[in-house]
Amino acid sequence: MTIVPPAPGEPRRPHGPRDPGDAWVETPEGERYWGRFGAAGLLALDPDRGVLLQHRVSWSHHGDTWALPGGARHQGESAHDAALRESAEEAGVPAGSVAPRFVNVFDLGVWSYTTLVGDVVEPFEPVISDPESRALAWVPVGEVDQRPLHPSFADAWAILRPLLEVRPTVVVDVANVMGSVPDGWWRDRAGAADRLIQRMGALAASGVPASALGLGATGWFAPIVAVVEGQAKAVDAAPEGVVIVRAEASGDDEIVAQTAALADPTAAVVVTSDRELADRVRALGATVHGAGWLLDLLA
Repeated sequence: MTIVPPAPGEPRRPHGPRDPGDAWVETPEGERYWGRFGAAGLLALDPDRGVLLQHRVSWSHHGDTWALPGGARHQGESAHDAALRESAEEAGVPAGSVAPRFVNVFDLGVWSYTTLVGDVVEPFEPVISDPESRALAWVPVGEVDQRPLHPSFADAWAILRPLLEVRPTVVVDVANVMGSVPDGWWRDRAGAADRLIQRMGALAASGVPASALGLGATGWFAPIVAVVEGQAKAVDAAPEGVVIVRAEASGDDEIVAQTAALADPTAAVVVTSDRELADRVRALGATVHGAGWLLDLLA
């Protein structure tokens, strides 16, 4: 790998000094990729308007094509933070306006590009604030591939497009998972449930590996529904990414009800080792994993 600094007129940051990440990475085969520490971009999906695309200026790499707002990662910066920062710099995407749904990483070993896919939760109008943008537009999902796309984005779009319809949810039988670990839960069920749910919050924040969900891409920020019953209902407030449901009667009945109420029960992953409950949610189309599946992810 060779690091090549940018030449005059090549990509630069609109404000402030250059970051060490603003450089080309050149592979032994002579291919060049922007971003010494890799690059990242945001695919913002608005339910009414479609995908936010950037029309790149002619002098940029693969100019006069359409792609996602994105760019080089800063030194020490996560791909997630880079995608949000770059989209704010290049398209004026406001903080908090997009809820991350999944990430896809294209990794060459010496260089990687991370696409953060998120749903627009606070509608906004994009603003050109970077010299690399010729135009910004909301493009209906079905019309994206009708535009001249940046070659790398065209390849990624073939992977990302089918996944935009997928919305997985993890529904957890907390009593069953909690009871599979002999950590003294029988002395303090609420405390044990709270410890488990806090760990679920960390998983929700970091994302569930796509391979664990049987889905494409790299990782999913799937919402987690934690169903508690009995004494465990005294559990504390849930961390971000986790919804606590306190069953008024049977925990199993509540888990079935929560699964059935999802927009797409076939995209649900129910975590329980209870065979009867597993059969009931499978009848709704859900996937079932035992307690060990979740505990391995939380390890």
